[in-house]
Amino acid sequence: MSEALSLDALIHQRLAALTPQEIHLHDDSAAHAGHAGAASGGGHFELTLVSPVFAGVNAVARHRLVYQALGDLIPSRIHALSLRAYAPGEL
Repeated sequence: MSEALSLDALIHQRLAALTPQEIHLHDDSAAHAGHAGAASGGGHFELTLVSPVFAGVNAVARHRLVYQALGDLIPSRIHALSLRAYAPGEL
């Protein structure tokens, strides 16, 4: 089922578990062409995520929640992830 989804759609689907109010996902893979991670097919992404799940949670725990949601996509399909995670009202 998930193999038919684009990587962008799959990332959004996985992040839905965090009940996001905002997701801004930018695929920056083209800027990293020739990089060792790009050679294996893994993409480079910038993600800004606003979720009420992050309220009262420190930055390390927020990142862990995102990495847990994305699970097996890292490092095979996502080589690098620049992450900014906020609770509502923090932006």
